[in-house]
Amino acid sequence: MIVDLPDTTISAVSKTLVTLREDGGAVALGRVLTLIIVSSDGEEEEAIEAANDASREHPMRVIVVCRVDAAAADPRLDAEIRVGGDAGASEVIILRAHGDAASNEESLVTGLLLPDAPVVAWWPSKPPTDVAHSPIGHIAQRRITDSSTDVDPEAALLRLAAHYKPGDTDFAWTRLTLWRAQLAAVLDQPPYEDVTAVSVSGASDSPSTILLAAWLELALDVTVEHELTTGRSGIGGIHGVTLTRESGPISLERPESTIASLQQPDQPTHDIALPRRTLRDCLAEELRRLDPDVLYGEVMTTGLPRFLAETAAVKGHSAV
Repeated sequence: MIVDLPDTTISAVSKTLVTLREDGGAVALGRVLTLIIVSSDGEEEEAIEAANDASREHPMRVIVVCRVDAAAADPRLDAEIRVGGDAGASEVIILRAHGDAASNEESLVTGLLLPDAPVVAWWPSKPPTDVAHSPIGHIAQRRITDSSTDVDPEAALLRLAAHYKPGDTDFAWTRLTLWRAQLAAVLDQPPYEDVTAVSVSGASDSPSTILLAAWLELALDVTVEHELTTGRSGIGGIHGVTLTRESGPISLERPESTIASLQQPDQPTHDIALPRRTLRDCLAEELRRLDPDVLYGEVMTTGLPRFLAETAAVKGHSAV
């Protein structure tokens, strides 16, 4: 069911939600959190679809804040409520703010938050410079960004690192979960030798490749070489990792978008399912834990700045 509320108020939206609950059953009961999506108008549907899919694992109230026309002379708030089959296992409230109605995002959502439930904020595209201190960010326990949507992913990561606060996270890190698990599992097997060299390769628009290199350098305390290319036959994201030990190299390469090849000394080659993760997968994983991701924080505040500084020094030396 979709209910349109043109030129409305937050109070009217809240009353409509109560009416829908009374008429249609327990719409809001059992919701475990409130997810606030801050999106540009016209770009919200992909995020809503991912939230609807993730809501089957995490029932929630989804509030979408769209700033339609900040320069509009007449302030106006248009709202849309989706429940039932149009909202998965969640309820979706879309707020389209015009003019001065968009000047205070916090006031738009405060009256719609679920009582005594955690708040998660998600910016599917360009986030504010200081996410934690933004109007929406400071009321959220977790703050999700996606640096892969930036035209300069490396610069986006640096901005996020400069303003990192516990509770921040980025989908570039979430997309590494399967890679990190596989590499950790390999190193947890004999022979237990130190890694002496690491190389990482990926697409030029892949911030996950940069974060993977920074994590490996921080975890293994070795200099990591990384190569960013335009892609292999259209394959984006991470392309491969090679770990060098005394017994020989360990290579995890993904020549296709879903299957990776693992090669180890004196062992047969293994094909491993390593698909690129969807928005739904990333969002569902981030909603499983609402406490700060300590390892991500260490990578952003220590590993990433050190890795990028070393990379810049190597490039500068090569140029000379």
